[in-house]
Amino acid sequence: MSDALRALRLALITALALPGVATGQTCSAPIPAGSCTATTSTTLTIGSVMQLALSSTTTTLAAPSIADYDAGYVADNGPAATVKSNRAWRLQISAAAPTWSAVNTQPGVAARPNKPASDLQWSTAPGGPFAGLATTAVNATTGGATAGRTATLYYHTVYSWVADTPGAYSLTVVFTLIAP
Repeated sequence: MSDALRALRLALITALALPGVATGQTCSAPIPAGSCTATTSTTLTIGSVMQLALSSTTTTLAAPSIADYDAGYVADNGPAATVKSNRAWRLQISAAAPTWSAVNTQPGVAARPNKPASDLQWSTAPGGPFAGLATTAVNATTGGATAGRTATLYYHTVYSWVADTPGAYSLTVVFTLIAP
């Protein structure tokens, strides 16, 4: 078979294997003063877009003084939670465990092993009302579509002269952003 015949055969096979060119609308207009209009349609699906940003991943609570034990609590600022969302949302708060983790820090004194999560109370207002944390999530705040809404959390850590012994205590607080 000649080279020319081979090239023609390859071109024919390639042309048959390629899909046809799709055409949309066409129009013709007389020249030089005519105009032509063709239209298309477009579609778009927008899903839910939600973001939660916390100002800090840790909060160091102030150690209680004698006056704090007498008052029954210490007030601290918690993190600020900023929500961005293109739809209605709920910011929920809960404790990861029913009790604080406790580590002994002084010889001969056992840290309280059963300090309840509810001893960390929270509010979205500095003056309260305050509610104790639980392992069941509750709404801290809600809102609609926003380019950025910030809610600052305020904490009261509850102390008891009789129950709260020296130690290092920690509690994981869970923030959950959900669509209603």
